[in-house]
Amino acid sequence: MKKLILGCLGVTLLLSSCVSQKKYSDLESKHKEAQDLLNSATVKLNDCLEEKATTGSRLKTLQDQNAFLKANNQELINNMGNLTTLTSKGAENLEKSLESLQEKDLTIRKLQDAITRRDSVNLSLVQSLKGVLGNLDDEDIQISVEKGVVFVSISDKLLFSSGSYNVTSRAKEILGKVAQVVNNKPDFEFMVEGHTDNVPYGRHGVLLDNWDLSVKRATAVVRILQNDYNVDPKRMTAAGRSEYVPVSTTEKSKNRRTRIVVLPKIDQFYSMIEEGMNDPAINK
Repeated sequence: MKKLILGCLGVTLLLSSCVSQKKYSDLESKHKEAQDLLNSATVKLNDCLEEKATTGSRLKTLQDQNAFLKANNQELINNMGNLTTLTSKGAENLEKSLESLQEKDLTIRKLQDAITRRDSVNLSLVQSLKGVLGNLDDEDIQISVEKGVVFVSISDKLLFSSGSYNVTSRAKEILGKVAQVVNNKPDFEFMVEGHTDNVPYGRHGVLLDNWDLSVKRATAVVRILQNDYNVDPKRMTAAGRSEYVPVSTTEKSKNRRTRIVVLPKIDQFYSMIEEGMNDPAINK
């Protein structure tokens, strides 16, 4: 009986040992699977952590770039606003400049038109004078236009005797022809200038020097024009220039002359300018 019990106990122990070994193997297998899963999870976790770090770095870079772009965008907006303001002011200034240039151009054209009219009148006057005086020697009488003024220069040998201020009869004929032209040009005034050479004038009677002689010759011509040919004295001025406006340094005879300076009345010239200003042809 005792042997039977021991035998049963041995069988029981044997069976028990066999079951434990099997469970152990199963557990060991499951442990290995768990360990593999843990290792795989650890690798994935590390990958995720590394990806997270990389993504975080990229996010920081993108955030910095975004902030930079926002700042640049705002600066560009501000610059555009400033540029718009500057462009607007520039356009306004340019428009004002163009208007000013147009006004100046219009004024210049109007003045040019007035000057053209004045020159046309002067040309007509010169032609009239040459028409009545054309048979005279050019050295004795010269007609010219300088700076918009008509000059009639008459040699003293046609007007006066040497050292005298008495007008010769031949001179009266010449002055009569000049009077014929100026009487037909009532819008002009003129000045009669007496000129001498630089030879000192020997005192005779009331005359003291070349100043006196030049003035007396000018007033003598003016009186002839007024008394003999009815030229309005309000249009005339008598002036003596003595020896101080010579036309030649070598030929003294050329400096002894009487010059009639014909010019439009100042108010008449301004009227010509105003007419030019109001002319529709140049106000287009």
